[in-house]
Amino acid sequence: MTDSAAKSPTIIALADAPKERRFLRVLQRARRSPNIIVGTTILSVAIVLVVFAPVFTGFDPVEQFRRERLNPPGAVHVFGTDNLGRDIFSRVLYGGRISLQVGIISVAIASVTGTFLGLISGYFGRWADSLIMRLIDVLLAFPSILLALAIVAVLGRDLRNVMLAVGIAALPVYTRVVRASTLSIKQTDYITAAQAIGSSSWRILVAHILPNVLAPIIVISTNGIASAIIAGAALSFLGLGQQPPDPEWGLMLSQGREYIRVAWWVTAFPGLAIMITVLAINLLGDGLRDVLDPRLKM
Repeated sequence: MTDSAAKSPTIIALADAPKERRFLRVLQRARRSPNIIVGTTILSVAIVLVVFAPVFTGFDPVEQFRRERLNPPGAVHVFGTDNLGRDIFSRVLYGGRISLQVGIISVAIASVTGTFLGLISGYFGRWADSLIMRLIDVLLAFPSILLALAIVAVLGRDLRNVMLAVGIAALPVYTRVVRASTLSIKQTDYITAAQAIGSSSWRILVAHILPNVLAPIIVISTNGIASAIIAGAALSFLGLGQQPPDPEWGLMLSQGREYIRVAWWVTAFPGLAIMITVLAINLLGDGLRDVLDPRLKM
């Protein structure tokens, strides 16, 4: 074994304990991470409330009680009612389904597409690298929210278009991270050995490079969900996302801003829902970064 191979952290990691033992060590570190514990607990509670919304509320989110308009929080309506007499608690729970859906699907679009482009760009280089990175440079020339606004304006006001727009706006981050990791991994001895024994480029990408770039992608994707939720809420706030009467956290903030002086609860509770959910996801993402980064010791 050469000195460079003996000192390579990647070779050491690959020659280390079996995958099961490495997984157990990661799991043990995760159990000791307060960020992961707190973030997972809050996020799990939010997901249960959102998924099983009919169990926790007896009101239809679009049902109107005209005689109970702008009622403050009480025993019947826990979070109060809005300007049309709709129960805010039920609208927050049902609206969470859409907000989480926007976050997850947008990140799925960005991470899958960005990982593919980053692998191709970093491994093959030459014209493929130049073409892909020039496209990424064009996307980076626009602020992400402005790019998402432009895409939705072209495609039309629709929730699916919002998911696509937010996903495309987040694409450069994943592509650049995967490309940088691929360029580094491509120079290691075990990739050279795989090429020497005749492994195809696609086999090397899938079997050797992709598993080694998953850790940063997982961390970025976790934090990306929080950013996508905020971006989706911002587009709905501007009237480009979810359309009435169905609830969505950003749309609820937009509809309640006119009554913020006389009925604070109309905007306070959907705003708190965004804040708590994003905080939980960010805590989880920070904890995963600490656990999955081999340079950090817990």
